[in-house]
Amino acid sequence: MIDFNNAEFYSWVVLPALVFFARLIDVSIGTIRIIYVSKGIKFLAALCGFFEVLVWLVAITQIMQNLSNWLIYITYAAGFASGNIVGIFLEEKLAVGYVALRIIAQKDAQELVDHIREKNYGVTVFGASGLNGKVRLVFTIAKRKDIPELVEIIKKYNPRAFYSIEDVKMISNGTTGLAPKNIFGAGYFLRK
Repeated sequence: MIDFNNAEFYSWVVLPALVFFARLIDVSIGTIRIIYVSKGIKFLAALCGFFEVLVWLVAITQIMQNLSNWLIYITYAAGFASGNIVGIFLEEKLAVGYVALRIIAQKDAQELVDHIREKNYGVTVFGASGLNGKVRLVFTIAKRKDIPELVEIIKKYNPRAFYSIEDVKMISNGTTGLAPKNIFGAGYFLRK
């Protein structure tokens, strides 16, 4: 039976586990905070920063009080590495912000444009010249969480199209007019 009151068990099992999970949490929060900073979402970035540092202080205090325990160093580093993975996973699930989607269609892009517009995205289309002749450049702004839907439309209605996706920090005008500022400090593009 495990004796949780045993000092050695606490020093070599419980404490390293706590340090690991504290580091995992603070690095995950830090990853999300960086995303919010890059998107200009000030309030949420500051809130994440507060909790990130608070959790880090708890972890580092335990390390400083137990400098002779080498296992804590290992679990601290493992928590940091794991926190990066978890933070990236969470960021992908949150899909914060907006992206600019540029599509270069080799064939007629009207059907593609029509289906994108059916989903209430604003679309701008340009005639252009590519390596092998005339192409259509299709441009839209969308929420990051909507990327899979848009990629599916591209693959269905213009499968040979080249496309690129870039993060957008802020936008000001769209098909519905001026994008309002919110309390978190970033402009937002509104779907119809």
